[in-house]
Amino acid sequence: MTGPVGIAFPDGTPRLELRGICKRYPSVLANDQINLKVAPGEIHAVLGENGAGKSTLMKVIYGLVKPDAGELIWGGEAVAVTSPAQAQRLGIGMVFQHFSLFETLTVVQNIALGMTGKPDLGTLSAQIVAVSERYGLPVDPSRLVHTMSVGERQRVEIIRALLLNPRLLIMDEPTSVLTPQAVERLFETLRQLSDDGCSILYISHKLHEIKALCHAATVMRAGRVTGVCDPRQESPRSMARMMVGADLPVCRPSSIAAGTERCLVVDKLTRAADSAFGTALDQIDLVVHAGEIVGIAGVSGNGQKELLTALSGETPIPEKGRIELLGRPVGCTDPLTRRRLGLCFVPEERLGRGAVPTLTLAENALLTAHDSGMVKGGLLNFGAITAFTHRCIEGFQVKCGGPDAEARSLSGGNLQKFIIGREVLQKPKVLIVSQPTWGVDVGAAAFIRQTLIDLRNTGTAILVISEELDELFEICDSISVMVKGRLSKPIATAETDLTEIGLMMTGLSQRHDGHAAQRGSGDRQ
Repeated sequence: MTGPVGIAFPDGTPRLELRGICKRYPSVLANDQINLKVAPGEIHAVLGENGAGKSTLMKVIYGLVKPDAGELIWGGEAVAVTSPAQAQRLGIGMVFQHFSLFETLTVVQNIALGMTGKPDLGTLSAQIVAVSERYGLPVDPSRLVHTMSVGERQRVEIIRALLLNPRLLIMDEPTSVLTPQAVERLFETLRQLSDDGCSILYISHKLHEIKALCHAATVMRAGRVTGVCDPRQESPRSMARMMVGADLPVCRPSSIAAGTERCLVVDKLTRAADSAFGTALDQIDLVVHAGEIVGIAGVSGNGQKELLTALSGETPIPEKGRIELLGRPVGCTDPLTRRRLGLCFVPEERLGRGAVPTLTLAENALLTAHDSGMVKGGLLNFGAITAFTHRCIEGFQVKCGGPDAEARSLSGGNLQKFIIGREVLQKPKVLIVSQPTWGVDVGAAAFIRQTLIDLRNTGTAILVISEELDELFEICDSISVMVKGRLSKPIATAETDLTEIGLMMTGLSQRHDGHAAQRGSGDRQ
């Protein structure tokens, strides 16, 4: 027998086999009689909508969740994986979509905690640097995690897994915040690992990646396996149809011209870094008009986080005139003042900033939408709160247990739809969205993107910050690129392409300086 990359398997024994895995939670059957085989050296995708049971299944393999029934066969022998430490001893590593890092510790300290014994931090730091340089994932071992962006934290998770030299590597949405060039480099790494005999379980909602990378795919729907295919012989559309049971909706681009009202204006915003590891903002100019979607592309850690906190009011700036909202200077004002002027905001961190994990959806709705008739005479109107939450759940197709479900009980994609729905239902005049479809399945991503286009067509000014370049080209009127705290002039999406924007993100294109940039929609006066 021959493996997917020419590795010989004399007896055909899978590296990993799952037989009849079941896991039930109080309100949902997450895994229902799951069977799965992964050969040595095979890159095997697991496909499914948000809430299909993929993450639960990966946690079973990694020892984070105990199955209610079924067997896990490792190298031909039945094993009970009861903890991540045991999984790692077997040779199983995992890169999580939601990170498991201690924010008050450094990168090297976090990685050391996941290793056996007491590794020397100096030696380990050198190993981290070597691995990060080899795989094109730059990370400073001495940096505190709480100062890092989402994309930078993801790099730490990937490096931590690779340092263990795994025989099976589980990767949950590993490319969600990488540039196209970085994705290609990561794929080269994964192919090399595959050639060396490492098996890879790969979860991604980017179907074109799965087609380009994976040798096999198991499709899940509502907790059950609904099919197995060779993605190299399928199209992204056919795989999507297997996932959802129907053709995916296609975003309808806007045919309505943007307005002339300058709803959000940033004028030469300069701000020192908050810490030694932060990014200073350097002469940021930005204009978003009514009925326009402006996108900001960039590798995480280039100042997007600092710009977002300045725009939302979380970090007020001394010069109130540097930021104008609907013609009013708001640089010194707090988030509540800006919200009452018509600004709504979707942060990149769903749990913690977008929603409080232990609060119900109704309570989370109250946090930002309390001015939508939820408070009367200083008293909470519980009927209005519940009605608003129901509207959000139903209108944005949120799969959950109802308004009383805790935010942490939702899958990532469903929580994202709830947060975006909560903000959109407030009918904002300006909406700022960071990473709108990060970790969201293809169906939900199409729904979210169409929601933003429809909101733009009502006259709302929208600023989208995303590392998903396909997304920016699909929904934006113009795109600017952020590199080392500087923002390029906007370029109309029709006048550029993925390759150029990707090069600008790495700082390799002279066009980033704006001197040669063509005028985009954000330049209109």
